[in-house]
Amino acid sequence: MKTTVEPHEGNKVKLSVEIDEQEFEKAVDAAFRKIAREVRMPGFRPGKAPRRLLESRLGTGAGRSQALNDALPEYYADAVRHNEVDVIAPPEINITSGEESGPVVFEAVVEVRPIITVSGYADITVTVPSPTVADDEIDAQFERVRAQYADLEVVARSAAEGDFVTVDIEGSQDGEVLEGLVASAYLYEVGSGAIVPELDEQLIGAAAGDTRSFDAVHPNAEEGDAPLHFEVTVTEVKARVLPDLDDALAAEASEFDSLAEWRADLIARMTRVKRAQTQMAVREKIGEALAELVTEDIPEQLVAAEMQERLQDMAMRLEAQGLSLDQWLQFSGTEPDQFIADLRQMAERSARVDLALRAIATAEAIAAAEEDLELEFEAVAERVDQDAEVVRDQLTEAGHLPALRVDIAKRKALDWLTETVAIVDESGTSIAFADLAIVEDDEDQTEASTPTEEDSP
Repeated sequence: MKTTVEPHEGNKVKLSVEIDEQEFEKAVDAAFRKIAREVRMPGFRPGKAPRRLLESRLGTGAGRSQALNDALPEYYADAVRHNEVDVIAPPEINITSGEESGPVVFEAVVEVRPIITVSGYADITVTVPSPTVADDEIDAQFERVRAQYADLEVVARSAAEGDFVTVDIEGSQDGEVLEGLVASAYLYEVGSGAIVPELDEQLIGAAAGDTRSFDAVHPNAEEGDAPLHFEVTVTEVKARVLPDLDDALAAEASEFDSLAEWRADLIARMTRVKRAQTQMAVREKIGEALAELVTEDIPEQLVAAEMQERLQDMAMRLEAQGLSLDQWLQFSGTEPDQFIADLRQMAERSARVDLALRAIATAEAIAAAEEDLELEFEAVAERVDQDAEVVRDQLTEAGHLPALRVDIAKRKALDWLTETVAIVDESGTSIAFADLAIVEDDEDQTEASTPTEEDSP
């Protein structure tokens, strides 16, 4: 098979392919075997009729026509792989010779991924949250732990926000008592908003023995619904008594014997979390900046492909949770049109970042080295439980190595950018990306760390 590639109008190339007659004869023979399975010939089982008999009955053109229909997509795919044409859309194929006899020649005009150049990427400045753990963040973590280990003490004063009150409560609607709103000796935190906001307003300033009678809007009220009516009697007011922040609390609430050790460990764990978050923020901000540097129009096929990939990924994740996309849209209150608009916006930005990283890799001579490929083969082999050489052979035979090289080069280009761009925190303090590195020996301990605000969903 002979192939040539030449530029075509627009963002397209023309792929010319010639298959000599002897090679194409194999496709014709396979086509007649296929026809034999579909055509009933007296005296022969399906698929057993000889080619010469089929030719005499159907004509020689039947097999050639079938071969063109069946084999051309494969010839086209082989030509694309051989020439490493980065196609992004289905081709327009035109057979120029060989429909009836002789060598087969066809042309395929196809849209390809645009090759662009970007400037200004080395002058990018990104602003990210500080990776340094502030004293007030540490103090806040300790206060949360103190609150968890606090005692409740009865006090002879009126309730304030943050206090706990023991109440007898009865809620009704239209004169009918609601079973779910009746309780005795119910311990309630003032200011928590756990029932209705009006309850917290009534309890602030209430003392033991006080009764409050008031109306409130039902949280799920519909138009025309009567309000809820509450009768609440306070029997006790309790204040939270926090334990001292000392070695005794450290021994009870942590794995350490002293407050100093506990504090040092908490700082180390929170630092790892914040560094990891800052690393992610740096890459995200670089992506945003790269997208703005790409001024070319993005081919619709690239955007559509990215949208489809994101949609499939989301559908798989939702399916793992037992949800469909329609259910998620309903539960989240997201309008379908807005969802599609947001998805398209993210897809277009992702396509712009992809083109920018490819351009930077080319401009900076960043490429996938052989050792990079070996590491990738080993990583894939571990995931699929196969030998790395088997993985290499499979990816090579499938024609996936060019795309893999590009993916590796893009990752390396992004790594290069993290070391090149200016990184500052909100106060303007410079940050070196290398200083955000997380010590590997400490990573395993992060999962068992004291829960922090940064860990919360």
